[in-house]
Amino acid sequence: MRRRGFSLLLVGVASAPLAGRAQPVNLPVIGFLSGASPEPFAPYVAAFRAGLEASGFVEGRNVQVEYRWAEGDYGRLPELAAELVGMEVDVLVSSGGDRPTQAAMAATSTIPIVFVGRDDPIRFGF
Repeated sequence: MRRRGFSLLLVGVASAPLAGRAQPVNLPVIGFLSGASPEPFAPYVAAFRAGLEASGFVEGRNVQVEYRWAEGDYGRLPELAAELVGMEVDVLVSSGGDRPTQAAMAATSTIPIVFVGRDDPIRFGF
């Protein structure tokens, strides 16, 4: 009997560190799609991050952002949008003109799309 109790105690002590570990947290993922290049667009990305932080979202802490840049090659936008949709991002942000938004809309009808750069989205079919 004493041997059984001791064995159970050892098993409990050995497994305690495993039980205390937190499960990995799945952060919400924002897909950021742009027709531009990252270097000249850096001030806009900084403003985007500041806006996220003002809303309580800090990249890498409680939200993940996946950036995709067409670098002026607009023909790549459908592929990049499809890649983000395939990752099952929670929301798509398109920036840098109409083409990224068009690519995002063509890639999904279920993921919400937030776009920047149009003063009359209805007129342009967005």
